Amino acid sequence: MMAKEESSIIRQEAVIAGKIITLRDEKVILDVHLAELYDVETRALKQAVRRNRDRFPDDFMYELTDDEIDAMVSQNVIPSKMYLGGAAPFAFTDNGVAMLSGVLKSKKAKEVNIAIMRTFTMLRKMLLVHKDVMKEIDVIKRTISDQDQNIQLIFEYLKQLEQAKQQELDQQHRKRIGYK
Repeated sequence: MMAKEESSIIRQEAVIAGKIITLRDEKVILDVHLAELYDVETRALKQAVRRNRDRFPDDFMYELTDDEIDAMVSQNVIPSKMYLGGAAPFAFTDNGVAMLSGVLKSKKAKEVNIAIMRTFTMLRKMLLVHKDVMKEIDVIKRTISDQDQNIQLIFEYLKQLEQAKQQELDQQHRKRIGYK
């Protein structure tokens, strides 16, 4: 039974990870996706947040601009503006999701919150590994770039050497004039 429960948690975290997007250089999850996960209406979730607005500073949660909404539609993050129900969505950072646990008090909300927080943590760890890999790739690129410059320099020297040899050959094969 434990393996089945563990498999369910992994599937749930995979679903959550698919809903986390990057906006304003931060990993966030939209209110519409949170409402879906919490199994509540988006309207109810927004009302709960608005009633407790002092718990959600701008670094925990913010409202999307029209340009951000258009970008999400064009990138297929959401199917259309109609998907949002006419209201601008809220984007919640991991801290904002943690704060939601104090606002939404159902058992399901607590379980989903734990899963979301684990997913954010997993993504953060993956990002750290990704940064290490990217640093190594940058070192390799710099090395290759240096080699490219060295190869170009070698070709330039070869070209100059070839021109010098050609001039020498031309000098040897020219028609001699003057006294013999």
